[in-house]
Amino acid sequence: MAEKEELIRFGVSFPAPLIEQFDRYIEEQGYTNRSEAIRDLARKAMLEPSRLHSDEHVAGTIVMVYDHHVSELPQLLTELQHRFHHSIISTMHVHLNHAQCLEVIVVRGRLSELRALHQQIQVQKGVFYAELSVTYADEHGGHRHAGPEDGHDRHHGE
Repeated sequence: MAEKEELIRFGVSFPAPLIEQFDRYIEEQGYTNRSEAIRDLARKAMLEPSRLHSDEHVAGTIVMVYDHHVSELPQLLTELQHRFHHSIISTMHVHLNHAQCLEVIVVRGRLSELRALHQQIQVQKGVFYAELSVTYADEHGGHRHAGPEDGHDRHHGE
């Protein structure tokens, strides 16, 4: 069993309307206290792709929504994924309606490579939405960051 991390207490001041909104948010999300919610928000902020170095080894997803009726777009997206096959672990394709598809691409590799794939997807005509979300991973497949991003239960009673 892993050693328990030292917790450091500090004070945070919120305007009354903001803390009321925050309390509603944490209740809706299922948190048992403010500390757990603030820890998860801090972890998430530290994992923003813009905060990470391009040479970081990460794992994550690219989620996109696109119009499959746009001329040659599905074929172009498939070709892009083949060009980046070394970074792609898995994909899931869902038909949202007659025209729109949602695709989730599970990725792992250098952040610069994943950013390049994401950028090439999001600029395509007919792509309505594309977002890259990542967490740290070392080059041997282990995580350096524990938190809800990698499946750990946030309700652990700390």
